Amino acid sequence: MSRFVVDTNVAIVANGDDEEIALHCRFAAIELLMTVLRKGVIYLDSAGEIQDEYRRYLNPKGQPGVGDRFYLEILNSHPRKVARVDVRRGQNGEYDDLPQAIIDAGFDPSDRKFAVVALRANAPVYNAVDTDWLEEKTTLEENGVNIVFLCGCDPAGWRNDGASEC
Repeated sequence: MSRFVVDTNVAIVANGDDEEIALHCRFAAIELLMTVLRKGVIYLDSAGEIQDEYRRYLNPKGQPGVGDRFYLEILNSHPRKVARVDVRRGQNGEYDDLPQAIIDAGFDPSDRKFAVVALRANAPVYNAVDTDWLEEKTTLEENGVNIVFLCGCDPAGWRNDGASEC
């Protein structure tokens, strides 16, 4: 089974609440989440920080969107669909396994949990429209964090049909 670490913005984009997001981007997010649910393993931290973030932005009640359905499946999953990895924080509050270069670059502290889980799970991080991943792409990749940009690497293309390759 393929391994996935999915930034929350992918599920948010799949829900389609932001009408300014380009259709190609939304379709890429939906396709990824469907692939994860069909034949993948989603990696989360054992402390529950990623799941807590999903809970803040996604809703498994009522008539859910695709991103919400993804979250519901995470909540109701069995061991073959969700794997949890231990990530430890040092006394300074930073993740022990996160390379110092990523911290020194100022990579968004709220996204560091995804990066460290990706490193521990040897899985790529999937991103849709979060520029933090794009701004620190070189530093992250030089330090072993592989990123898949579902919507391309040009933020202007995220809001129109001008998708770009990375």
